[in-house]
Amino acid sequence: MERYFIVVPCYNEQEVLPETIKRLGDCLKRLTGEGLASPDSRVLFVNDGSSDRTWELITAANGFDGRFAGLCLDRNRGHQTALTEGLMCAREFRAVSVSIDADLQDDVDAIYEMAKKRAAGAHIVCGVRASRATDTFLKRSTAHAYYKIMRLLGSSLIYDHADFRLMGPEALDALALYHGDDLFLRGLITRLGYPCETVSYDRAERFAGESKYTLKKMLKLAARGFASGRMRPMSVARESYTHTKELIGL
Repeated sequence: MERYFIVVPCYNEQEVLPETIKRLGDCLKRLTGEGLASPDSRVLFVNDGSSDRTWELITAANGFDGRFAGLCLDRNRGHQTALTEGLMCAREFRAVSVSIDADLQDDVDAIYEMAKKRAAGAHIVCGVRASRATDTFLKRSTAHAYYKIMRLLGSSLIYDHADFRLMGPEALDALALYHGDDLFLRGLITRLGYPCETVSYDRAERFAGESKYTLKKMLKLAARGFASGRMRPMSVARESYTHTKELIGL
């Protein structure tokens, strides 16, 4: 059995985190119980410079249950950098990573389907939304326009896929050759040399708290998407823990 790290970027998530800890703990228990993940697997929370009790809750979870681990970044670095830091930690431990946001909008049950595809030999498995029924009309319209523009510019983005995905250690090795902060991960995964399989799921309403993706951050993400098409892999892998101030549970 392979070791799994469920990687969860967190920025001011104190309202939702207790439920997130519960659900992902149950998910990890099922993965190990069904023989899809080894007993030393972890839920890895990455605290992205939160100003609330997020890190306090993560450390408390680790004290209660060693399956919960945490990385605390030196300051707020942004979602993509926090996620990359967690993925590179999984790579260092030669673990299969499953990235998921803390807000519980992505379907935790879809992780089992991803793990089954990994057991069958998949290197990358992407969670793809079955519909955008929970989005506003404006958000649906802008999302469709964004994907069309990106494809016209030559990007091979997977439609309706964000950052809910499984990556094996070999795919993480390929990702580690791309250097820099604030990488546009969904624009890079199709360029790593491994086929991307998919799992369809229904996206839920946010369980608690507010979305951290402001219009400004969404526009910045789009700009990173344009830039990612020009990135080239390096010959040497990036370092792990570039921005980590504290590490617990590993």
